[in-house]
Parts: sequence; C-alpha cells; structure tokens
Amino acid sequence: MIEKRVGLIGAASFVGERLRLLLEKEGYRITAFSRRGGSNMVSLLTPAVEPLEQIENWICLAPIWTLPENFHLLEKHGAKRLVALSSTSRFSKKNSPSLSDRELASQLIRGEEQVLDWAHSAECLLVILQPTLIYGLGKDRNVTEIARFVQRFGFFPLFGQGRGLRQPVHVDDVAAACCSALQMSSGKKNCYILSGQEVLSYRTMVERIFVALGRKPLFLRCPLWLFDLAVRLANLLPSFKGLTTEMAVRMDKDQNFDNTEAKADLGFRPRPFHPLHSDCTDRS
Repeated sequence: MIEKRVGLIGAASFVGERLRLLLEKEGYRITAFSRRGGSNMVSLLTPAVEPLEQIENWICLAPIWTLPENFHLLEKHGAKRLVALSSTSRFSKKNSPSLSDRELASQLIRGEEQVLDWAHSAECLLVILQPTLIYGLGKDRNVTEIARFVQRFGFFPLFGQGRGLRQPVHVDDVAAACCSALQMSSGKKNCYILSGQEVLSYRTMVERIFVALGRKPLFLRCPLWLFDLAVRLANLLPSFKGLTTEMAVRMDKDQNFDNTEAKADLGFRPRPFHPLHSDCTDRS
C-alpha cells in the first residue's frame, strides 16, 4: 500500500496549485518544495527537512532538466516512486527552424534521459508525463497569452491558414494524471503523453478563446514580416513578453499526439477544449 505522503517539487507552479488541492483531497500529506520558497513550502535552495525523514513518493513539476539538481534530495529521503512532468515539445520542437525551440527540445530530451538513468540506478519507479499545450486558471503561457492579446487589441494576427492541429489539455486533467501515476502499483511503461481530448486547428482554438472572452472572432491575415512587427510592438508591453514570431511559423504545423496509452494505464480522461472565461484570465 502506498504511503499517503508525497514530496512535491515545483509546488508553486500553476499545475502545482491544482495538484496540491487534489492530493489533499486524496488524503496525502504534502511536503512542498519550490525554488522561491513561500508559505508552507521548503526552499530548494536551503532545504530544511530532517535528513532522515522518509518520503517515498515524489512528483516533480519543475522543468525536468532541473530535476538532476535535486537527485540528492530524493536519495536523502528514500524516494521509491517518482512522477516527473516533461512536455511533447521534446517531439514537436526537435527539428524546428527556431534555435530557441530546438534548445528547449534538447533540454527536455536530455532531462528525460538523465532522470531515466537515475531512476534505474536508484531502483525508483518512474513515470514521465508529457503533456501538450497546458491551459487553465489564466496562468499558462499559451491560451492566456492569446487571450491577453485579444482583450487588448480586439483581433488576433494569423499567419497562413492556421490549420496546424492542436490538443490543448486542461491543468486539472494534468493534475489528475499526476495523481493517478503516483498510485500505479507497478510501472507498465516510463512515458505517457497527455494530450487533450479534442483535436482542432490552431484557428479553431483561437476562435474558442474569443468565445470564452465573450467576443466575436476577428482575425487579421498577415505576412510573416508584419506578424514579426506586431510581436515586437506587443513585446514592449510587459503583459506580452511571451509572444514570439515562432508562434506564427507553428500555426500551420501539426502538434497533435496519441493519448491512448495514458487513457488505458492512467485512466486519463481529458476534456474537450471549451475554455471558460476563468481559464483565459488571471484574477489572482
């Protein structure tokens, strides 16, 4: 029987916010770790938990390439089971024309490989979860960025036809998958893709964000140079630092993935993409 105790790295993230609520509901005692520290959290920079305290179950929501920095923490507390969050960007951005995209994919791939090697040598049961575009709570860097642009300017720039396929996955569905993976009695496999239930085009995804905001969809078709100019101008405002020209290049690229194995082994049941206003705007 799994001990109802879990160490949570990256607890201050927006996925961590939802996962903590779910774990508490499931009866887990949580020791939360974060680089920033904070209320009821242990700083990863100055850990203050007793060295001999046993925490066999762990979930890491921090970028997976940073997890090797904390292997000593897991070892010190006798980790026997680890769930680590990665991303399907390790596949979709591997051969991107964008250097920053390729570097992100390399970090994810290298991080996964290091965690797999460590788990094998430490005899720790490992499950790596690879979600697609996570949204919710108005705190993500995907749907929320688009929503902010729409709210500020009333339209959205579209490069090409916007036909690239997407499968946005809600933060609560990712949190539920983390909890399910933690409770697996044995590892059937090491990696599971967490994609949203619905496959839709980039344009349709943005249209539904308009609807969630109570606005009529309005697109401005533009060449890449004009999109780049719009992004540069938007980046002058603090709220739009996350917008990049690479977003335009990816609008016609498919980024959909099969979640069959996660459904079978984790009971993963993601929702279709019909965001609420609260999913697109941060009110915290």
